[in-house]
Amino acid sequence: MLSYAAAAAVLVLLVFLLRFLGKFFPGSKSARAAEMQRQRSAEAAKKGLLVSCPLCGTPLLPGEDLVSRVYRPMNVPDQLCTINGCPHCYPVPGPGLKRICPVCRRTVPVENGHLIARLFNKAEGKKHVIVTGCSECSRGMK
Repeated sequence: MLSYAAAAAVLVLLVFLLRFLGKFFPGSKSARAAEMQRQRSAEAAKKGLLVSCPLCGTPLLPGEDLVSRVYRPMNVPDQLCTINGCPHCYPVPGPGLKRICPVCRRTVPVENGHLIARLFNKAEGKKHVIVTGCSECSRGMK
């Protein structure tokens, strides 16, 4: 009975050790994912497609979008817009990321915190966004 428990403990220890060491080898899944992300980032930078999140400053790769809300009416050239963040900082910020308002430089909370912006729809189909503040610095204006 004692030998089975010892064998099970050694087996569990071996599994944890292999998983821990697997993170550091170049053939591991996380290293491959990081390398693919670096390649996509380099390709996007060559094409000039990299855009940064206005809250956390993380470069967005192709296919990553900001979580935002545009308010009606939709047929006007100037619309109110709120920006909650990118996949890296919203709904859960990544480790070490700080959500900072570009206007007042205060920390924007994840819960009920967002940027307030104006979305301009250009005639040629392009869009332009100007951040006017955050939920923290616009609180006194209401």
